[in-house]
Amino acid sequence: MNKFTLRERFEKALKGEALDIVPVCSVTQTGTVELMEMTGAYWPQAHYNAEKMAALALAGYEIAGFENVRCPFDITVLAETLGCTVDEGSIDIQPYITDFPCKKKKDVRDITVPDSLLESRRTSVVLDAVEILNEKVGETVSVVAGVVGPAGLASILAGMENYLRWFVTNPDVVEELMGVLIDACIEYANGLLERGAHAITLIDSEAGPDIISPQMFETSVFPLYRKFCREVKGFKVLHMCGDATAVLDPLADAGFDGISIEEKVDVSSAKRITGDRVRLIGNVSPSDTLLIKGTEAVLIEATACLEDGIDILAPGCGLAPHTPLENIKALVRARDNYFSQ
Repeated sequence: MNKFTLRERFEKALKGEALDIVPVCSVTQTGTVELMEMTGAYWPQAHYNAEKMAALALAGYEIAGFENVRCPFDITVLAETLGCTVDEGSIDIQPYITDFPCKKKKDVRDITVPDSLLESRRTSVVLDAVEILNEKVGETVSVVAGVVGPAGLASILAGMENYLRWFVTNPDVVEELMGVLIDACIEYANGLLERGAHAITLIDSEAGPDIISPQMFETSVFPLYRKFCREVKGFKVLHMCGDATAVLDPLADAGFDGISIEEKVDVSSAKRITGDRVRLIGNVSPSDTLLIKGTEAVLIEATACLEDGIDILAPGCGLAPHTPLENIKALVRARDNYFSQ
């Protein structure tokens, strides 16, 4: 099983090229309390210190067995940089938004991409952590960095209630806001790639059909994804929580190399919709299976994903902080068992 390095295997999987075995990765958050205890890199410090962030991300590969490394561990990095107030959280609670800048429609015009976007207290930490990770393992292991997408950022900066209401009553306001935010996403993503990331995960669940209609998605969000994929110079993955089935067809044409799907999406159906246009990543349930069930349940669900043709085996979303380490390790065991038959 050593025909390729882990990085080569991950990149070949995203290109849709022939492989010896399916990679086992996480393109979403990997920090758990057990890994914090084993490394001494605890939340919330690991959100704000590059060395600790890198140490905890590295543990996802060295200890848990993921065949990549991934950071950061929360979704507030760009939001704080663009004006949100953030509580730092605790050992098992991610940083969260306590106040946001766009309370009224007129506030949207005040949102701009700061000249110092890549030098903020949050972005600079992630950029430094990515550089550390690339120096440590980047020759052979892919470094994946997460960036919240334009819809997700808009829902954070305006608050979910405003985001949903304005999408119906004043879609031009949301489109104006997202038009600025996609430029921030592009600048940050390219900055991460320049510092050593090999792939970007754009996290944008608020663009999914569980939140807005597929028509709204195609009109207002899809063109922004096309722009992101044109202008970001590296491997690109889109992660969307919930049942994304209704937008998988356009998503497959956006320009992403991979789409990370939750367990609510049927892999077989998704493969039929997307064909060979994009690779599918997922979709073992992080909450119903990895968090609360035993390793046998993980093995069964992971094997089903492989049988259905998943391109990269992964959790369907970010890991819950109290996910047992043995359950994460069972993902690799399921893959190895499957390909040794």
